[in-house]
Amino acid sequence: MTQERFGTVLAGNMDTLRPAYEAFLAQAVDLDLLGQSAKAFVPRRQATLANPVQVSGPGTFFGKETRTLRFEPTDLEGWWFCREDLEDSLPIRVSIRNVWTTGDVVSNIVLRSGPPQNYVRMVEHIVALKCGLPIDNVMIRVGSGDPPLFNRGSLDLMEALESAGTRETGKPVNWFTVKEKVTVALPSGAFLIFHPCTGPEPVLTLDCAIDFTTAIGKQRLRYPLTEEIFRQGTEARTNTSFLKMLYCRTVGKLFADVRNLGYSAENILIAGKWGYLNEPKLMHESKSLEAVWHRSTLDLLAAIALLEEGRFCGHIESYKAGHFLDCYAMRLLYKRGMLDKFPAA
Repeated sequence: MTQERFGTVLAGNMDTLRPAYEAFLAQAVDLDLLGQSAKAFVPRRQATLANPVQVSGPGTFFGKETRTLRFEPTDLEGWWFCREDLEDSLPIRVSIRNVWTTGDVVSNIVLRSGPPQNYVRMVEHIVALKCGLPIDNVMIRVGSGDPPLFNRGSLDLMEALESAGTRETGKPVNWFTVKEKVTVALPSGAFLIFHPCTGPEPVLTLDCAIDFTTAIGKQRLRYPLTEEIFRQGTEARTNTSFLKMLYCRTVGKLFADVRNLGYSAENILIAGKWGYLNEPKLMHESKSLEAVWHRSTLDLLAAIALLEEGRFCGHIESYKAGHFLDCYAMRLLYKRGMLDKFPAA
């Protein structure tokens, strides 16, 4: 099924996709950074860390426990998680091939390799840094499958990695783009559209729109991926509705994962029907864009980071999407052979 507007539709119904795209086009852009002059983010040589660094914080799923991430240089290509509490398990490569689930009550990307116990949850806020920083190869050592949670989104992690410095490995960075325009959509009308990179440089630009029934409402953000712009988005916290927060604090206490959640009014954004229950961040013209920054920078880019062989370039349009659609789209790009090296050989 091919349409000029959508390219090759790998999944989705045109009856819901067409009106959803019209709604996307009609939605106002709250912040457009595509036209600003910014240094393009185009690493040419693979790099790893110059020095190890570690960061600790309360657990995401076991908030009373302190969890530590230790980032180390590695000769392996790619980003890896090593469960040090599982002596006989191999490291888990950050790859779409290793996505186990995208969560249920708590939506998140879970990576697993080999036996069921060799997993790491809520990895999106960590692996998104693979897209926004010039670090291609790193080993992340963890003592459990439960990563720490921070009050400033992923900014603590970004600052730690920046302090560690980098060293080039001598190997070239492999850039990939889609062979042609590709659309992946859900029956709900949520969609992702991937455009090939057509310029001389392998750059990535994003146009991301969300539409919530809570105070978050409609938000839309457009930007080129640069280290400076990426840094802005890393402070964005994950968000939840007041009703889901109420569920977690009442009925949810019957379930172990929910009962021990480390969420607080400091590390997540809580939105009611008509207003926020805590102080929102990333204000622009009196409107908080924290939710769309989080969606584009720490959620969507986390899925793009699952491209294990290198980095992605091109343009992505995202409308009402989430972890499930992000990972579904990446899986289809691999399965249908829609990715190609940039520039083409």
